[in-house]
Amino acid sequence: MGVKIVTIGGGSSYTPELVEGFIKRYDRLPVDELWLVDIEEGKEKMRIVAELAKRQIAKAGLPMKLYTTLDRREALKGADFVTTQMRVGLLDARIKDERIPLSHGILGQETNGAGGLFKGLRTIPVILDICRDIEELCPNAWLINFTNPAGMVTEAINRYGVHKKAIGLCNVPINMHMSIAEILKKPLDEVEVHFGGLNHMVYATKVLVDGVDKTAEVLDQWSTMSMNNIKGISWNKGFVEALGVIPCPYHRYFYMAKENLEEAIEKFEHHGTRAETVKQVEHDLFELYKDPNLDEKPALLSKRGGAYYSDAACNLICSIYSDRGDLQVVNTVNRSRAVENLREDEVVEVSCRITKDGPVPIKIGELPKAANGLVQQIKSFEIAAIEAAVSGDYNKALLAMMINPLVSSQKYGVPVLEELLWAHRKYLPQFEGWYKAKEAEKAAEGGKNE
Repeated sequence: MGVKIVTIGGGSSYTPELVEGFIKRYDRLPVDELWLVDIEEGKEKMRIVAELAKRQIAKAGLPMKLYTTLDRREALKGADFVTTQMRVGLLDARIKDERIPLSHGILGQETNGAGGLFKGLRTIPVILDICRDIEELCPNAWLINFTNPAGMVTEAINRYGVHKKAIGLCNVPINMHMSIAEILKKPLDEVEVHFGGLNHMVYATKVLVDGVDKTAEVLDQWSTMSMNNIKGISWNKGFVEALGVIPCPYHRYFYMAKENLEEAIEKFEHHGTRAETVKQVEHDLFELYKDPNLDEKPALLSKRGGAYYSDAACNLICSIYSDRGDLQVVNTVNRSRAVENLREDEVVEVSCRITKDGPVPIKIGELPKAANGLVQQIKSFEIAAIEAAVSGDYNKALLAMMINPLVSSQKYGVPVLEELLWAHRKYLPQFEGWYKAKEAEKAAEGGKNE
């Protein structure tokens, strides 16, 4: 029997890369059914993407059947793998996540700071609901999540989800691996890189070529790593060498916070936010996807910012299916304290051997003290944000906002929190008690003024 895969958020612009990945691996991963699932607001995009996917499959000459539906439960029945690539509130919500904090002089960024907090608040309840459906309808299925903030979402599933067979995925380690191989002038498959930390807070801790440790050589040359959504500010060579581990591109938001904030505010005031740029790229992509002659993933997709997410998901699914035991970087529980700085029951982003029973973390050891402080702060932020998302407790949301190092301000953190809460009310029903209390408070103040 073939494999049944369900993709929730099937109308995403990333779907053509996902389909391409399944086509490339068909001899090792015989996908019989691919179900694309979306919501009413994404129906037209899903239709466009599905037509392109059918052309891709036809070009490959494979007996892969494609289905589309707005009924998630219909799709999930008997699935072997479920992937999630969704954005609650669509890109307009991301624009608010970025613009509102920046209007107060705080970085809004999609997965870090205030923006990451609110993406988590909107996403976590939906993901936990999906977990309940998976546990009922396809309890043996693996959930592969690359919905951001991927680390926080995977941590939420681990803490509150009824379905525990879940793995989080990110494209940052893949990009870093490619850059490290380029520095060493070696083919990618000849370079082994060990990673440890958190999602968008991960470090490369060791680099091996034919068993020989090349970490010092990479540290010496680690200057600019290009990612489409992060400006290539050069790392100070002495800082990286003293740190002792290779930072990821997202570390620039923390180690170069002032520079990144200044750049974001300048773009906000004159050119618009990253979210608005992404919205335009997505519009252009869907115009390309409509072309009935297009039967492959267009080059423009690489500018979307999430290149290799989908290919990484296909690779992970293929390795689980075939019990390959190869090395991949995923978000999973810190079994045997692979990253010694974090608890065994916490989710980490770490190099793992991928087996039919899921990821088995390799021992990374202890992160340097200089890196550990920031990692612990972000883990505490993730946990506070998760508790707020599950409970709808305003004070827990405020705690998450205030302890995030990209906010660290009561003067600005409180108004940003409340403005974002009102902006996203439609997608935050768990906070309805707070909204009603605020409305009653305003009504009472209005009565006094009269």
